Amino acid sequence: MEKQHSLIFLTGFSGSGKSSIGPLLANSLGYDFIDIDSAIEEQEGKTITRIFAEEGERAFRKLEQAMIATIAERKEMVASLGGGALEHTPTFELISTTGTLVYLKSDPKNLAKRLFHKTDRPLLRSSGTEKPDREALERNISAILEKRSPRYESAAITVYTDQKRIGSTVEELTRKIERFVRKQSSIEQNDQHKDRP
Repeated sequence: MEKQHSLIFLTGFSGSGKSSIGPLLANSLGYDFIDIDSAIEEQEGKTITRIFAEEGERAFRKLEQAMIATIAERKEMVASLGGGALEHTPTFELISTTGTLVYLKSDPKNLAKRLFHKTDRPLLRSSGTEKPDREALERNISAILEKRSPRYESAAITVYTDQKRIGSTVEELTRKIERFVRKQSSIEQNDQHKDRP
């Protein structure tokens, strides 16, 4: 499967801004947009929370991988991933070999502030309680981030989203992605010229 540098996979923790930034970024780049979680919900006719509750995380990760595989050869597309998508090794490998990974980075304190009133994040609920207090949520986020960090940090492009307007983040991402795609295309063209007899 050929790597498409203009197939952009947005990753980051829940609350980092993937779903709000993704469509604006796609519009800025002139690309198509897909939110993987929303596409799965539409396909399955139920929420991600319900899929987790009824079928478990493993079943959800298989659905997620299959959905990503359907766009793996697309060009000029921004795909917003679920926060834990990269934890599933086959999905991580599929993304790494088919597109460009972009990490929206945010610190645990800001993530906790944004996620505190959300009840639809199945992996954030602390055991035995429906909704943890703010400090417990921050600790929970820190622990999950530490586990996911190596794969998040493997992204070709990283942008911090804290203390920034969405518009500024989109502008920064657009510049970095356009520069990266141009550079990779140039490298590939040079390699093709070298391979010619």
